[in-house]
Amino acid sequence: MDFEYHLPVRLIFGRAKLERLGEIAAGYGRKALLVTGKHSARATGLLDRSLALLEGTGLATVVFDRVEPNPLTTTVHAGAELARAEACDVVIGLGGGSALDTAKGIAFAAVNPGDISEYIFGKPGAGALPIVAVTTTAGTGSEGDSLAVFTNPATKDKKSLKSPFIYPKASIIDPELLTTLSPALIAATGIDVLCHAMEGFIGRRSQPISDAMALQAIALIGRNLPAVYEDPGDVAAWEKVALANTLGGMVIDCAGVALLHGLEHPVSGLLDVTHGQGLAAMLIPFMEFSLEAAAGKFKAIAAALGEDTAGRTDAAAAALSVDAVRRLLERLRLTPRLRDLGVTWEQVEWLSENSLRTMAYALGNNPRAAGREEIKALYLKCL
Repeated sequence: MDFEYHLPVRLIFGRAKLERLGEIAAGYGRKALLVTGKHSARATGLLDRSLALLEGTGLATVVFDRVEPNPLTTTVHAGAELARAEACDVVIGLGGGSALDTAKGIAFAAVNPGDISEYIFGKPGAGALPIVAVTTTAGTGSEGDSLAVFTNPATKDKKSLKSPFIYPKASIIDPELLTTLSPALIAATGIDVLCHAMEGFIGRRSQPISDAMALQAIALIGRNLPAVYEDPGDVAAWEKVALANTLGGMVIDCAGVALLHGLEHPVSGLLDVTHGQGLAAMLIPFMEFSLEAAAGKFKAIAAALGEDTAGRTDAAAAALSVDAVRRLLERLRLTPRLRDLGVTWEQVEWLSENSLRTMAYALGNNPRAAGREEIKALYLKCL
């Protein structure tokens, strides 16, 4: 056994923890760039509430509210320019994974010159402004990892920036902030949590600590995601889903994603579809493709999702994980095909090439290797 684990993030978890935002952020700077989306934080009153908390501790704040659902590298550059012009010394991400990722990218780009795409493809960075994350969805787990995903609008490449400099200094996970989400968004983001945990668990880079967190996240999602989907006001269930979300981010931070994300990123990069819907469209074929190569792991997933695996062979028990996930997708009314998301047969060649070029690390982490022909066949199967 040989592994390392490192997570330099202060996690502040629990109901009403947003009230500590001003106190926490003031510990990292004197002037904040608050990064958020274009609509929801204003509509729910969360933005005004957060600004009041920051003002109450004397922290000057500049708002950058231009974040898209699939954030663009150009948006990161615009935010970094504003941060430099306003002499901001701390960046606060307020919102879902898109806002948190954009905050991370801005904090990084504010001190690292040039195109952030160069750093995404491997150029080393040299620091970042301190980051405080406040998550308002349960999907990406960005509050607990050193990843940030961006799409380059010129190339349509959607790929992660991974850097130790973009771990948040502190992350507030307040389940009460999740109760305003729509059922459709709850389903799409919740499936992302499940996929993070599953892919990290079966991946070649998995290790004992990530495995323990992954199985806990899978079990929490299986038991509680339907509850918050059916009753978004169920704060007790949201506590479990929010914990699963953070655990999922911690899992992929050290164990990585696998083939499923390697297939989905080209789809949402090209067509700007909702990430969770893209994952859902390919989740079952991905599981079926990978099942035999990691039967023991899929057996454990089945058990975590409540299936009775006692007395069954690994192969038979592993198949139950597919059944359990299929039922979950049906309960969440999240059963799209790629064609429903706008993918055409003619785009399969581009998607396959882009997956191979930009997502090699994810493809290589899968327990069963997928080359060009296997990738094309999977896309076609999901159309």
